[in-house]
Formats: sequence, structure tokens, C-alpha cells
Amino acid sequence: MFRNPRRVFILLWLLTMVLVFVDLPENYHLKFTVFGKKVDRIINPPSINVNLFGMQIQKSFTTSLGLDLAGGSHVALEADMTHIKPADRLSALESAKEVIDRRVNFFGVSEPVVQTAVDNNSYRIIVELPGVSDVDQAIALIGQTALLDFREFLPTPQATASAYVIPTLENTKSVGITGKDLSRATMDFGQQTGTPEVALEFTSEGGKKFGDVTTRLVGKQLAIFLDNIPLTAPVVQTPITDGRAVVTGNFTRDSANALALQLNAGALPVPVSVVEQRTVEATLGAASVAQSIRAGAVGLSLVALFMVLQYGRLGFIADMALLLYGLLSFGVFRLLSITLTLPGIAGFILSIGMAVDSNILIFERYKEERWNGKPWHIAIEQAFGKAWDSIRDANITTIITSLILYNPGNWALLPSSGLVRGFAATLLIGVVMSLFTGIVATRTFIRVLYKEKETL
Repeated sequence: MFRNPRRVFILLWLLTMVLVFVDLPENYHLKFTVFGKKVDRIINPPSINVNLFGMQIQKSFTTSLGLDLAGGSHVALEADMTHIKPADRLSALESAKEVIDRRVNFFGVSEPVVQTAVDNNSYRIIVELPGVSDVDQAIALIGQTALLDFREFLPTPQATASAYVIPTLENTKSVGITGKDLSRATMDFGQQTGTPEVALEFTSEGGKKFGDVTTRLVGKQLAIFLDNIPLTAPVVQTPITDGRAVVTGNFTRDSANALALQLNAGALPVPVSVVEQRTVEATLGAASVAQSIRAGAVGLSLVALFMVLQYGRLGFIADMALLLYGLLSFGVFRLLSITLTLPGIAGFILSIGMAVDSNILIFERYKEERWNGKPWHIAIEQAFGKAWDSIRDANITTIITSLILYNPGNWALLPSSGLVRGFAATLLIGVVMSLFTGIVATRTFIRVLYKEKETL
């Protein structure tokens, strides 16, 4: 299919028409008169609501704006460390932050900002929730204490000793061991295998209860739930009566450490109290959004004008691909629900200028091939082939930089700010989309639309 330029050309135009509808602004008032007939209606981007093999899929193509552009809720929580040992306070605070971060992400808040602040004996968790204007709702969302629960499976006629059963609240019941019975959880490495695992240490009372339960459930699964969500369900190999246990599985170092943090959140529930709550108005607002869009339009126009003046018809074709790039990138932002902050918009505008880099390299290489006397259709194909190495390397370095700024592994030595991540996400998507439009779209448009006399 991709060897047929005309077929690819048709597919690209169909994609462009779909993207025009996907990128429509919300609540756009369409009003005009044509041939004496008045059109006056409100249009919105399309939405998807289908049932696929029993799975309901719903998706609305709307733009998600960050706290600086859309406003939201700001909540400051003070953690009570009175009953927490000084050596464990930072760990307890980090555990509480992990729980809250997981809660707000599960709730569906776009790009929340959850961070800790320590000042002398003050331990705080700062939470910013874009788009959540009800502060009471935000407090109800983040203020609950994590619930750790050990559960055994209910007997079923179909159950076999060798079958692994996925735990749910319906097919299990609590054995009476909760986070109050757990002293601490730490990430460790197996002495024999060297693989990451999670070591559990119970209180004296919790160790006695855990010993009774594991004695009764030898050869059976014991499920561990956090906030009614199953974390793991290991099989009890032998009775555990010393108050210590090890959870093994296909853990990586990061996943084992994350599980230990989650278990500590249940084991070390830090009481928190709200010390500050307020609804945050958009710090930049509609005016800044409009100015940013205007800046993007001006930048796009200047880049398009430069390409036409410098490369003529080839530049015009590159501008067609650039228009497709803009529609495609914004469509991906909506599809993935990328939250647009002002730095994110800046990343998108920056990627517009980078989107034509590949075209410039190709066209300059094309000029060299033509000066060497090659026919234009051979010269343009060789230009795409010879410029690819430079295009690939340049874009890979930008992609690596974007990934470092986005910090998907939440490494402490790298940035973790939501605003920085917003910039990195839009820049990363822009670079990937520019590779597609700069190589596939531009090449297809040239093959179908461009012709040149063979005489120089």
C-alpha cells in the first residue's frame, strides 16, 4: 500500500479531514449565510461511544488545560508526625504522597501536581488539581487514609490447587489483618535469586495473627489489597510465625520499591489535616491562551512564508505537510488527554519550527543532486535517502532530551514538575509527528503533485 503514492495521498487527505473535525474548538458558534440560507448552530468535536466486544469505549475529544490556564483547587495538608519515629518521618510523608498521587490520577484529574514540603517540624503535602473547582470534593478525594487489607479466597467448586485466581472483592474475604498490623515494608533482594522482592515486618500482635492465617492457608493464595485494589496474591508456601514475610514475583527494582511505598502507606497512616484550601483562578486565563494561539499562528505563518520564498513550489508542498503536522499533533493531544499548560503550548510552538528541519535538509540535498546533473525525480528520491541519517540522529537527540525532562521513572535527580513535564510531553509528541509529516507526508505530496523540467 505504501508503495503506491496516490493511495497514500488519498489516505493522508482523508486523515486531514478527520483531524479537522477532531480539532474543532468546543462550543464553536458557526454562523453564516449561503445562497440565502442562514446557518446558525453550535458545533463541538465528535465523541466516541461504542460497545466493542462487551467493552464500553467512551472518548470525548476536548482540550485539557492546566491549572495556570483553567484554574482548579489548591489544598495544603499538614501531616501529624507525633507518633512517627524521626527516622521514619520522611518515608511516611513520601508514602502519603504516593497514595495521594495515585488517588488523584485514578480519579482522572489531568496532570495533578503533588509535592512535599518540609520545614523544621512541619511536614506538608501540597496538592494542585486542575479543573476541580469544588474544594470540598478535592479534600474528600485526597484526605482519606489508605486501607491495607489481607484477604483469603472464598471456596468455589471450580477452584484447583494449581490454578492462579485473580483476586477481587467479590471472590475474597478479609482475614482481619490490615495496615495497623504491619510495622514496615522494604524493598529487598532475594538471597538465592538476587531478584527484587518486598519484605514485610509485622507488629507483635499482627505477627501472631499472620502466623495463624498462613498456617491455615498453606498451599493457597493470600491476596493483598490497598484501597480495595488488589496489589498481589502470592501462594503461601509454609506457615510464617516469626512476624516476617517476603512477597516475591516478577518485580523490577522500581516496581518492588513502589509496592513497598504503597504498603508503607497502609502500614504508616499519617494523620493529615487541611491547613489551606482555596479555589485557584486561572493565573493566565483566556487572554494568555489567545495570545499563545496568536503567537503560534504568527510563527507558523512566518515559517510557511520562509519555505515558499526559499524553495518555491517545494516549500509550498512542505507547508501542506506542516499544516497536516499541526492538525495531527493537536489531535494526538486530545486523544491522549495531554494537559496543555503555558509551557506545554511553548513546547508545541517550538516544535513547529523544528517540524520543517527535515524538509530543509532534504531540499538542500536535492539542490546538490540537481547541480550534479541528476534528473529531478532521481535527485529528490536520493535526497530523502541521504538526508535520513541526519534527520534521524537530530530527532533522536531531541526525543532523548524530552524523555529526560518528562522523567517517566520519577527519578529524584531529574525534574518532576508538572509544568516541565507538560513542556516535555508536547515537545516529544511534536518531534514524533514531525518525523511522520516531514518524511511520509512531504515525500508523498512531492511524488503526486510535483514535477520539474529536466533542463536546469
